[in-house]
Amino acid sequence: MPSASVQSIHSVSHLRWKPQDIAVGASLGAACGVIFWGFNFAYAPLSAVMSAILPGLMSFFHALWYFSGMLALLVIRKPGAAVYVNLVGGVVEGLIGSQFSIASVVIATLLEGLSAEIPFAIGRYRIFNLPMSIASGFTTALIYGLYLLLFYFQGVAFLSVRGIVHLIAELVGGVLIGGIMSWYLFVALAKTGVLDRMPSGQALKDKARNA
Repeated sequence: MPSASVQSIHSVSHLRWKPQDIAVGASLGAACGVIFWGFNFAYAPLSAVMSAILPGLMSFFHALWYFSGMLALLVIRKPGAAVYVNLVGGVVEGLIGSQFSIASVVIATLLEGLSAEIPFAIGRYRIFNLPMSIASGFTTALIYGLYLLLFYFQGVAFLSVRGIVHLIAELVGGVLIGGIMSWYLFVALAKTGVLDRMPSGQALKDKARNA
């Protein structure tokens, strides 16, 4: 039976970043940055349509700006993965061109990344499955949704119709887009073989083999 010191070393080693983690995170962040940039173009017209249906409903799609956090954690499986990939994505988005200021993008990506980390940190970065991805999406949506109400949607009361619709739409989007979509996107990436050298890709293949 392994000693406590050996178990402790193993516990720390699985959290240590490797060069391939940094490289994969940079590539993932760059790809997500292009998605963020593309969503920026769709935001205004889509927001006008959704707001005409029901004010606050547009918040459902905000998860397209932070699904990268859940995806990063599922792929890289290291502390700080969501923050790293989100920041890279935000920088790429800013370099390509964004209607938002660099400061607001950095603050938002940091907040979203840290929020996404919470459930995985509670699980000591050992649990990587669909429920954990959903929990991460929910946590990010809740914190980001409250952040928007406090700092961007001035004049919108928490218990107003718009405030309630916004929070509900944010949470549903966080679960469906941030949590569920990110999980199946991770599974799809693993099936292509691009994650074969990553522990996450190997774990998914082992699970499929033993099923």
